[in-house]
Amino acid sequence: MQSYPVVATGPGATRQVLTETPDLMVVRFTFEAGGEGLLHSHPHVQTTYCQSGRFRFELAGERFEVGPGDAFSIPSGAVHGCLCLEPGVLIDSFAPRRDDFL
Repeated sequence: MQSYPVVATGPGATRQVLTETPDLMVVRFTFEAGGEGLLHSHPHVQTTYCQSGRFRFELAGERFEVGPGDAFSIPSGAVHGCLCLEPGVLIDSFAPRRDDFL
């Protein structure tokens, strides 16, 4: 089993690839309160599962909050980002794999 490094993604946030194949990637993002996932888009379909904490998301111009146990999908090309309101962990899946994360 391959181990992947923890990578800083910005102030108050890190990511770690958990597993990957060319067709699918699973990544853990860990946030401190106030940490951000800046607005961005990518061609990958993404699912996000909130393992812990509380987050405010913006997705295609709409804002909503998620907490433990919440999950949602992000279509290919949709502009999205988040602000961590309470320290926590998001588990994201990407199809196909995000080669820029390797």
